[in-house]
Amino acid sequence: MLSGTGSCCFGRTCDGQTAKVGGWGHILGDKGSGFEIGLRALKAVVYYYDCDGVWSKLGQRLLRKLQLNEPDDLIGWAQRAGKDDVAALAVEVFNAWSEGDKIASDILEGAAHSLADDAISCAKRLVKTGARVRFVLAGGVLLKQPRFAKKVAQLLRRFWPNAIVTPLKRESVWGAVQLARRHFQTGRARVPASHDSLSTPRDPAAKPGPSRYGEPFFPSLESLRLSPTEQRNPRSMNLDRLSIAEAIVLMLSEDERIPPAILAERKKIEQAVKLILRALKRGGRLFYIGAGTSGRLGVLDASECPPTFRAPPGLVQGIIAGGQRALWESTESAEDDPVAGAQAIQFRGVNRKDVVVGIAASGRTPFVWGALHAAKQRGAKTILLCFNPHLEISRRNRPDLVIAPDVGPEILTGSTRLKSGTATKLILNIFTTLAMVQMGKVVSNLMVDVNPSNVKLRNRAVRIVCELTGVEDVTAKATLEKSGWVVKQALRRLRPSA
Repeated sequence: MLSGTGSCCFGRTCDGQTAKVGGWGHILGDKGSGFEIGLRALKAVVYYYDCDGVWSKLGQRLLRKLQLNEPDDLIGWAQRAGKDDVAALAVEVFNAWSEGDKIASDILEGAAHSLADDAISCAKRLVKTGARVRFVLAGGVLLKQPRFAKKVAQLLRRFWPNAIVTPLKRESVWGAVQLARRHFQTGRARVPASHDSLSTPRDPAAKPGPSRYGEPFFPSLESLRLSPTEQRNPRSMNLDRLSIAEAIVLMLSEDERIPPAILAERKKIEQAVKLILRALKRGGRLFYIGAGTSGRLGVLDASECPPTFRAPPGLVQGIIAGGQRALWESTESAEDDPVAGAQAIQFRGVNRKDVVVGIAASGRTPFVWGALHAAKQRGAKTILLCFNPHLEISRRNRPDLVIAPDVGPEILTGSTRLKSGTATKLILNIFTTLAMVQMGKVVSNLMVDVNPSNVKLRNRAVRIVCELTGVEDVTAKATLEKSGWVVKQALRRLRPSA
């Protein structure tokens, strides 16, 4: 029984008879596969949205996973998405299931029954009902989701009493190795015939919320005119005539202005960290929202939190105007839509427990202001990070906190990916790093909640355990393996009183 991106059941008797059920590809078949689970999740969330007018928790997960801002964005994404893209959503369905999500539970119940039914149909083609059959589970869905595999196994035993259910003991690639070995030994390979895989939404309900935001929600154009981000830098008037060496010196000397400017705002930055920490401790989340470079930096910082601090993927989220495509492609006009910003906040389920940080270099990006206004209406704490100390904001629309370091004009006029971008990265580093330190995810200056998902990080985890306990590398590695590579658990094993 194979369930990964696709699905298929293949059977063989002791005397060499074979049978195959499924394997028709994601358009004609693949029942119970990662693709079908992901597709059923997409269909379910838009169906319930159409019926009830409420965007579900599972829907929020899918938007976050895809870096989309509202349900309408799923239409374009689905038109471009490949089989692997849809199958990747299955992980979010399993995560939602583990948290008791009813929609996810129904989807996976159906997937488990589909797999069990196909496996039993395959067995019936080869032996009499009730004969002793070994069902071998293979593929990422069945091997990486033990709770789901257990459900499938229970169904098999219920419908086929003499079933023996076991996971595949070696990676499936070893089947190819065995076939190759047989080919060289006998001069031919007996490869079972298979079906070729084919490779090749209804419009959601009308957008809720206000139809447009007027000028009162935005700082005045005069504030924009006075912003350092729009000024010409007198030191770079001859930028086009400088040698490369001279231009390098100029750029780095301008960057030296960034830390002092940030330090001048350190009290407000401290307040921001405390707001974020309070939110995280009471089950809230941190959202970054921005357009262009500002949005990309927010998404970048959010994406680094799960591997660095073993934070759940939804704990720190980045929202960028224009959605996923804007991460690698310019969609500058998207920043002018405040309604889109408000809807992104609504469809991510922002609430009073959360903190929303709007990032806008000039301080006037409509998408960001639409998001901040919507977040404030929902009771979330709001922070504006900008680089315009001359910004004028009415008391009615003012966020809970405004951080506005004066890093001066860019050497390339208006190119806020330069000093403003660097300053943004530094400040976001402070927000998440210090909040996570205060959450107990750091001991001394070591990442004791790092997620060792590759060789480099596993080596780092070994070094961390050695540093904090004084044990040898071999002991540290063995303890980490017993602890599922969770550093904190390994430390507790080696230092029970810690």
